[in-house]
Amino acid sequence: MIRLLLTLSETTADKAQQDGIYDEVYLWTRNGRTTFTGGIDPYLAGLGMVNPRNVDLVRIALSVLAADRSVLREGGGSSWNARDFDVTVEVGAPAVWASHAEQLARMVGFLSGDHWTFIFTQATEAEETGLPIDEQHHDRTVLLSGGADSAAGAALSAVELGADHSQTLVSHYSSTAISPVQQGIVSAIADLVPGIGQVHRQFHLHRGSRRLDGSSFRSETSTRSRSLLFLALGLAVAERSGSILWIAENGFASLNPPLGPDRRGSLSTHTTHPRFLRELSALMQNVGGHGLLENPFEALTKGEMFRRVADAVGVDAASKYLSSTNSCSHTDARYSGAPVGSSCGVCFGCLVRRAAFVASGVPDATTYLVNHPSGRYAAFVRQKSIVEPLRDFVGRGIRARDVMAMSLPEDYAAQDALALSQRGVEELRVLC
Repeated sequence: MIRLLLTLSETTADKAQQDGIYDEVYLWTRNGRTTFTGGIDPYLAGLGMVNPRNVDLVRIALSVLAADRSVLREGGGSSWNARDFDVTVEVGAPAVWASHAEQLARMVGFLSGDHWTFIFTQATEAEETGLPIDEQHHDRTVLLSGGADSAAGAALSAVELGADHSQTLVSHYSSTAISPVQQGIVSAIADLVPGIGQVHRQFHLHRGSRRLDGSSFRSETSTRSRSLLFLALGLAVAERSGSILWIAENGFASLNPPLGPDRRGSLSTHTTHPRFLRELSALMQNVGGHGLLENPFEALTKGEMFRRVADAVGVDAASKYLSSTNSCSHTDARYSGAPVGSSCGVCFGCLVRRAAFVASGVPDATTYLVNHPSGRYAAFVRQKSIVEPLRDFVGRGIRARDVMAMSLPEDYAAQDALALSQRGVEELRVLC
């Protein structure tokens, strides 16, 4: 069992370190010493008077992400282990969260593939409350990661709403290379849908590299819990906007059938799985927070999403717009001399993206490292490639028993998941 604490008090953090009862102590403050970077305070005062339970959710999500990143897994592939976390978090309503701690633990465990226990203690009140900012209503709030799916969702949302309506776009990034991609998408939407009102909120909130004592944190690269923080921030913004939160992801990727026996557990992410999204929404309603969220594209493949964008704005505009996004799973290509923000072309995200362009009939203008004429990135590409596992996966196909292992929510019919997965596999077949 690994014990961790997230506190908002320097005094509490110092005492916890002296007592030595926690394996890691995280401190989140507005000013002064802090474990986290990003310029947002633990009360979300910069957003206005956010529902306190949504503020609590951001703290919980940040503690989960910090824990996930700080504790190394023992192995890789099929030997990846499930870790045991005991996390103490300071929140505004400890009793409320304690009554739903088991529900939260199951949900986070499903997301990360680990075992979680949560303990809640009372957070200090903010010295300054959020400003009662008026006239913040927007018709919709949309998560915008910088990937092709979120960009498609943001564009289709804008087209559906039309001129004289507005949407809030919420971004979170750890790699600074993604920030300009997100900003470029927002500008492109304004050109595609003249008259649409947009507010773009970018968050750069993440755990720093050093502990409070100056030593370096360990960094686990398999992080699967980042989406919880992204969703928590999105829900906080949506609450202030008085709107539902859209998380746009193609349904095939959301179900994410594992490529093989060694791609289960934490290697098969549940970032936008329908069960996870429904459980998060229910949890927030149960604790009295804002939890209205949906994935309006959960019944579509990526290619079908791309086709909708082409139908809405035209093939040429869709090609330019979607090609400007970044779906690559790897941000470390720069260490091999590649330009910042490059796409490898051979990871799962890139391969599904390439297949979607073909399936939709939208030209792909993306530059992939695998196609670089000099071959200078060949070693990096070989290291990252999952082309062979993908070829085996497509050859095997999706079977009914695969669907039964997808942990579908009660309102999601197995036959619908099977049909969607089979369409997703057919899109991938063009690459194999």
